Amino acid sequence: MRSWSAPDIVPLPGNGGPLRLHDTASDRVVTTEPGPRAGMYACGITPYDAAHLGHAFTYLAFDLVNRVWRDAGHEVDYVQNTTDIDDPLLERAAATGEDWRELAHREIDVFRADMAALRVLPPSSYVGVVESVDLISDLAARLRDTGSTYDLDGDLYFSAADAPKLGELSHMDRTEMLELFGERGGDPQRPGKKDPLDWLLWRAERPGEPAWESPLGRGRPGWHIECSAIALDRLGPAFDLNGGGSDLVFPHHEMGAAESRCATGGPNAHTHLHVGMVGLHGEKMSKSQGNLVFVSGLRQEGVDPAVIRLAMLDHHYRTPWDWTDGEITRATARADRWRSALDLDSGPEAETVLAAVRSALAEDLDSPAALRAVDTWAEAALTQGGTDSGAPGLVRATVDTLLGVDLG
Repeated sequence: MRSWSAPDIVPLPGNGGPLRLHDTASDRVVTTEPGPRAGMYACGITPYDAAHLGHAFTYLAFDLVNRVWRDAGHEVDYVQNTTDIDDPLLERAAATGEDWRELAHREIDVFRADMAALRVLPPSSYVGVVESVDLISDLAARLRDTGSTYDLDGDLYFSAADAPKLGELSHMDRTEMLELFGERGGDPQRPGKKDPLDWLLWRAERPGEPAWESPLGRGRPGWHIECSAIALDRLGPAFDLNGGGSDLVFPHHEMGAAESRCATGGPNAHTHLHVGMVGLHGEKMSKSQGNLVFVSGLRQEGVDPAVIRLAMLDHHYRTPWDWTDGEITRATARADRWRSALDLDSGPEAETVLAAVRSALAEDLDSPAALRAVDTWAEAALTQGGTDSGAPGLVRATVDTLLGVDLG
């Protein structure tokens, strides 16, 4: 599946330092240690509706990781999936009378356009589940061969009893996991299961549903195994970073990690990054709640994508926050100040700004601190002037390359 177009990256003098990130599994900030080539996987959208700001905020965090690693001299192998076959997609298609394939293709196109407008660096591999059915079914068959699965009316389930480390990523006990499993795509009440926490790897064909041939019989993938299979295929075991929104910690990433450990004997990733939820009027922004602010909608209203990006960058990626109308107002004022300062013929020296932005992002992607460093320079340039004719150009390049904000 094709990705989206990549923005130009302006080289900066020198290199950034090591990136420290909060690791969900250890619940502490750790120093990432990729080799020359860093491997990163982010769970993508299920394309039954347009991408909202919660999605954009998640992929902005991974974009910052990508930019910081590149600035430190690493090549980045970034893999992202799109779940172009799943129950929510089929349900939406049935409700609207639209072919599920056409629905998925249209919303993926909207997502690509949003990401390109926000200057999110594209994945090196953008992978659909439909195109990956064979490798997903092959992984399910490998897990079956370990004895960690069982058949239930033709469906293949992974046995939670064969996942002794289940809960180490989310830090949840069994009671907490059971409470969330049914809310987040699980089927704890299904009769015949050995354990309510057992999860579906392969769904046997149902009348009227799409299905594919496989070593497991005709059917389609379960939810959690798709990312395990794609990540293992494209990045191999024990890659550098895995993650997504914080609502995916359990069950999606918890169960995916168990599958990878069963298949390979080790963890799927060294570090797990999870992004805080974006709310609206005090409620989590989600399709089920119907309280969504769409990136495409803001763009259609004429909001500058650079302003949308600045509004999101003003929030630390791990902190839940609420979208309000004031976000655009504040970000627009910031963009205007920065543009006015960058249009000057000279300004205060800018090497300290580059160093401050690098330092802020390297310490768990502290984008609000990075913005404040640029604010300080812009304010000094506008009120005190400066004699460094190269300063505006260096600050512009810093903002573009590290923060992904193109101010023209």
